This record gives sequence, structure tokens and C-alpha cells, in this order.
Amino acid sequence: MESGPAVFAGLVFALFGGGLLLWTVVRVRHREPVAQGVNPVASATLAGLAAIAALLLGTWCFLHV
Repeated sequence: MESGPAVFAGLVFALFGGGLLLWTVVRVRHREPVAQGVNPVASATLAGLAAIAALLLGTWCFLHV
């Protein structure tokens, strides 16, 4: 019973983190801005760190099932 919310949360975190990481990599490779009006290096770094944090949270949720 208690593993259902953990699986759902892990799936949401994993999908969000993977999507954000993929989107950030594509934007950087095409030399397009990750965020408008922000330093390109800082925005790519912050988006990458947020994506990795979401993937780690998803992994943590799956490990506690």
C-alpha cells in the first residue's frame, strides 16, 4: 500500500529530471539560450543541477519502495 506514492513520486521526478536534462543539452548544443536574459553559462548550469537533483530524488524514491 505504501509503495504506490513512492513509485508515483519517483516516476514524476525521473521524468521531469530526464526531460529537463535532455532539453538543456539540446539547447546548449544548438547554442540557444536556456533562459532569456540570463548568463548562458549560469542558466545551463542551474538547469543541469536541477535536473540532476530531480533524477537523484527519483532514484531515492525508487530505492525506498
